[in-house]
Amino acid sequence: MTQPPPPRAISPSLFALSIFYGGMVCIAGVLGNKQVALGPLAVEAGIFAFLLLVATSSAVAELHGRETANKLVLFGFVPLIMSVLLSLVVLALPAATAMQPERLAAFDMIMGSTPRIWLGGITAYGCSTLLNVAIFSRLSTGAGKLLYVRSAIASMASQVIDTLIFITISFYGVFPIGELLLGQMLAKVLLSAIFVPLVILLLVRIGRQLDSTEAA
Repeated sequence: MTQPPPPRAISPSLFALSIFYGGMVCIAGVLGNKQVALGPLAVEAGIFAFLLLVATSSAVAELHGRETANKLVLFGFVPLIMSVLLSLVVLALPAATAMQPERLAAFDMIMGSTPRIWLGGITAYGCSTLLNVAIFSRLSTGAGKLLYVRSAIASMASQVIDTLIFITISFYGVFPIGELLLGQMLAKVLLSAIFVPLVILLLVRIGRQLDSTEAA
């Protein structure tokens, strides 16, 4: 009888970053229900989880290559779509009679996003994160050089595309989107230039430490 091939081992860094990535995929949409003030700009709070997705995919590309990072992004559709489907199921189920009416109303309002917003979020996620990995990897010079610069450029470019796709699909024709587009793009570009590269540096360092500990 032919023996099955032994299972392929997954590095500690890829295992840890993949779990973290899946969690951020699911929480981004929930956090997006609140707008926060960043100085004069108002942005949806899901941006923070989404920027962590960008940082994590870039860290995986740095540690394990572009192909692995692309697979991580594609696998990210699974928890994203499942969370949408599960939300629809829960919204359709009758609430318990003991549930407070105001709590039920708040839940329905927060979780009952329109199909256009769901479609915009899923489309923007796929396009922008794959673009981020592509730009980050293409700018690679080997040996981890220019990591901060590559991170900032890839993140800024991908966030412009993310904002354009999401807001256009979600709100075009509902109200004028020009001012919202500019405000969101400006906020995301600034955060991408300052916040994302630092997170990537941290994640890459943690990942290398995890893998070196395993090897030892």
